[in-house]
Amino acid sequence: MKFKQTDEQNQRIERITPTHLVIGIDMAKDAHVGQATNFRGIVQSKRHLSFTNNKMGLKDLDVWSLSCSRNTD
Repeated sequence: MKFKQTDEQNQRIERITPTHLVIGIDMAKDAHVGQATNFRGIVQSKRHLSFTNNKMGLKDLDVWSLSCSRNTD
């Protein structure tokens, strides 16, 4: 069963192309931290984003991720 799970994960990783922006998020109870990288794992943002665990924080994440994606074009 573990083999199938690893195989599925590898297939998802193979679908990442040069046009993708990968956002990694370290989640916590009250605040989260996000970092943007390109498909090779090279950091695309000048600085990570700290955002709160509420609607306003998610809006901040959305705006930040859009700005990061514009920087990669």
